[in-house]
Amino acid sequence: MANALKIGVAGLGTVGASLVRILQTRASTLTVACGRPISVAAVSARDASKDRGILMDGITWYADPVAMAKEADIDVFVELVGGSEGAAEDSVRAALGRGLHVVTANKALLSRHGVELAKLAEEKGRLLNYEAAVAGGIPVIKTLRESLTGNNFSRIYGIMNGTCNYILTRMEREGLSFADCLKEAQRLGYAEADPSFDIEGNDTAHKLSILTTLAFGCEISADKIYLEGITNISIEDIHAAADLGYRIKLLGVAQKTESGIEQRVHPTMVPLDSVIAQVDGVTNAVALESDILGELLMVGPGAGGNATASAVLGDITDIAKSRPGAQEVPVLGRPAHLLEPYRQAEMQSHEGGYFIRLTVQDRTGVFASIATQMAENAISLESIVQHSKEPATPGRPQTIILVTHATMESAVRKAVDAIKREGYLIGEPQVIRIERPKT
Repeated sequence: MANALKIGVAGLGTVGASLVRILQTRASTLTVACGRPISVAAVSARDASKDRGILMDGITWYADPVAMAKEADIDVFVELVGGSEGAAEDSVRAALGRGLHVVTANKALLSRHGVELAKLAEEKGRLLNYEAAVAGGIPVIKTLRESLTGNNFSRIYGIMNGTCNYILTRMEREGLSFADCLKEAQRLGYAEADPSFDIEGNDTAHKLSILTTLAFGCEISADKIYLEGITNISIEDIHAAADLGYRIKLLGVAQKTESGIEQRVHPTMVPLDSVIAQVDGVTNAVALESDILGELLMVGPGAGGNATASAVLGDITDIAKSRPGAQEVPVLGRPAHLLEPYRQAEMQSHEGGYFIRLTVQDRTGVFASIATQMAENAISLESIVQHSKEPATPGRPQTIILVTHATMESAVRKAVDAIKREGYLIGEPQVIRIERPKT
């Protein structure tokens, strides 16, 4: 039997502690599956005295993950520290530079430094695996890097943040406000004390940038993503969407166009009868559209200690099964030096139309003015209705809902800006894209 694969785990939070427990309690099963033992030889975390429910016999403790990456007697460095800079970046660079394999769950690190780290790993002939960085327990990275090689992808989209999906689900099911649902998500541990990274869409954007590179063979460009979060979604939007036959989800979408690659993260209305509309709570879903396979929808747990630890474990066992001299899978789907420069497409066209909610003063000519602005910007309306739970009363502000046919992003923005200048709007207009996915 081959020598044991020695693991060093940096970060013993929920995921790290869960990973070490799995490696320890299922050691014999993993040995049979991989053809060699896998042992935890070193760990690093801030507090050595904390009881994490793991056995420390024979494990070397390091207070500094960078020191562990440089000094520990290990074959694989597992980075679960988090963050795009500092200890996470320094330790991963040190580990790769030393010639260690690396496994990470850090999407922020990869979205910022992924191309550089891929080049370093490939120069050293080592694996850099990161299944847990996107969609938790869903094996989307392995699917793109290995299983669907040869497919030409046209679009990737999905629900990639469990916090946002949980909030939107609770708003719809229980009629709660965004603020109330966020508080509940924080109480249950689904949202951080500072939830802005999730609810503003940044977490989804990091994950999307990685999938975009794997699907389209371009350099990672997380800073070129059109970004909207869910903080402006109101219970009125949720109700209006349901009345129109839609459900609101925060989607990350990347697609190829004639002018380049379009990446966007924003709230989206999807038909109630679509499969992705049924993905509720903290569950994630990723859809891949390609020329050979067609469409594949992958659904599963997107976060949590066990789901993320399972993905990290899969990356470790892949390394355990690999053999010296074997052809390694390129980190980003193709050799890093062959990645094409990212060519950003303008967000001009949109396949599914738009939902526009306007709160207006109740005065003569408002309907006509709105219709005129739409017509002048060549926007075809599927419907324009007054939407209110209360009877119309003279002087009471009125809510007007417009649903457009497929149109240009720029046209919608121009029309809305023109309506704002007319002086009868109350508050900010709400604009939500409508997608009609195949699933």
